[in-house]
Amino acid sequence: MGELQWKTGITKIEPNKIMVRGYPINDLMGKITFSQAIYLILKGELPDDKVGKMMDIILTASIDHGATPPSTLAAITSAATGAPMNASLAAGILTINKYHGGAVEGMMKLLIDLVEKIEKENLNFEDAVLDFVKDKKEKHERIPGIGHRYHTNDPRTDKLFQYAEELGFSGKHVKALKSIQKKFNEISGKNLPINVDGAIGAVLCEMGFPTALGNMFFIMARVPGMIAHIYEEQTTQKPNRKIHPTDHIYIGPEERHL
Repeated sequence: MGELQWKTGITKIEPNKIMVRGYPINDLMGKITFSQAIYLILKGELPDDKVGKMMDIILTASIDHGATPPSTLAAITSAATGAPMNASLAAGILTINKYHGGAVEGMMKLLIDLVEKIEKENLNFEDAVLDFVKDKKEKHERIPGIGHRYHTNDPRTDKLFQYAEELGFSGKHVKALKSIQKKFNEISGKNLPINVDGAIGAVLCEMGFPTALGNMFFIMARVPGMIAHIYEEQTTQKPNRKIHPTDHIYIGPEERHL
């Protein structure tokens, strides 16, 4: 054993053989979905069908949100300057932080701490949530996952919660998030929705993912959308154009359904 040797438990490479978490990758091909493969490489075991479907739903929900999010604007601005696709994609990914995409991880940390406190101290659930919301309001601290800059009712959230209920991922963390929203709106007099990032954070808690991977789900989901915008910029727009952050029109297919 050399002094520079280090260990990994993820992928084993041998001549003519690739094993991901112990599974030959050629055996997985055609038998599991990409979302199931993501679960396997992150968690170390193959998911059952319900977990795999929930993974698909989560990643599909955040695949894109138009041309105005900071990550997309950064990506297309970089592409407009002549940067190659990988550099433009990197520029977009680097904008995903605390205030853009960060609500997933933020909500996970918040819910885990709140639920643990309720259980450890044997608190009344609704009273504890109310005290939590009041404390946040008194400290003027924003609650991640509540409200949206564009939607008054995020269409992805209801669908996500619907599937979470059907697939068995609607437990104490989802309950806590819904209660937080209700108490917040009652106290503030507002009618803010639970956004998709907050909903994903709650469901990831139910699935047992560590908080450190929260924002990574946003990144994994959003990469295909950013690639599409970068390619569109490179193939349909003039180089180094002036890019207005909101003044654009949609020219794609009209609404259609499965």
